[in-house]
Amino acid sequence: MARVLVTGGAGYIGSICAGELLRRGHEVTIVDDLSTGHRQAVPARAQFYQLDIGDRNAIRELLGSTPMDVVFHFAAKALISESVSNPGVFFDRNLASSIALCEELRRAGVANFVFSSTAAVYGNPSTVPIPEDHPKEPVNAYGESKLAFERVLRWYASSYGWNVVAFRYFNACGSTPSSGELHDPETHILPLLLQTASGRRPYFEIYGADYETPDGTCLRDYVHVSDIADAHLLAFQQANIPGFRAYNIGTGTSYSVRQICDAVAAVTQKKLDLRVGPRRSGDPAVLCASPARLINDFGWKPGRSDLTTIVESAWQWEQRQVRDLRPAARSLS
Repeated sequence: MARVLVTGGAGYIGSICAGELLRRGHEVTIVDDLSTGHRQAVPARAQFYQLDIGDRNAIRELLGSTPMDVVFHFAAKALISESVSNPGVFFDRNLASSIALCEELRRAGVANFVFSSTAAVYGNPSTVPIPEDHPKEPVNAYGESKLAFERVLRWYASSYGWNVVAFRYFNACGSTPSSGELHDPETHILPLLLQTASGRRPYFEIYGADYETPDGTCLRDYVHVSDIADAHLLAFQQANIPGFRAYNIGTGTSYSVRQICDAVAAVTQKKLDLRVGPRRSGDPAVLCASPARLINDFGWKPGRSDLTTIVESAWQWEQRQVRDLRPAARSLS
């Protein structure tokens, strides 16, 4: 059993990973400032502190009273379009505040660190599927901030003997029976499409249909959030082994925006109002992972990441959101 600090544990991926840690018998402490996370997403058995990871005094006090064996670092700003228009906020949160956190961890003697990174570190790939040693040329400040922090972590690993595992997510999606995507504003393709199917949105906008892809829309590698959680649990295999290791989390198969639209229509049996708009700044045409390193080193398998399973699980979550909204709608009438 390990004592695990989960930053950003009130968010989508962080809360689901925290729940899986608890299910497997670990002690979990969650830190989240609730700027984008949700208090109701925090698993009931986790200790929760509403703190900013950049608040060194608060983090120092927490670590002084609650020893930790490992940190799962999810806390970050992640809205790509905002990172293009307002990059400073992303470097402040994803880099500066994360370094402040690391300094307090170093002070407390915590040297096992699992980092939630991103496929956005690669930019526009020259090789698909993308291996971990592919050149890193981010096309947005979100990816640049994550890459910069990866480089910081390399130095912590080499200079301070830290054990660091960085997971570069491709498109996290899908839901568990109790948790799913709940962003404000919502920018991810699957919840947007499902909200269109359920009637919560009037239409779905495709951002660009003139990319150099088979149907003109962006291609992405989609991986179920539960498979991502499994990868994080496997990181315990390398606990207390100094070094920096980066792994892609993806399936090696990509789907276009139009293919995702078709899959949602098939699962929900709904006719979707689809409209084509201009490209969104900072979007590469293709992102598709090579997960070979993760499979070879950890024996990881994306067992729930077939497209139908992903969409069905997310549709169940969306229908739950609709049901939860109905009493509020009646009370306002």
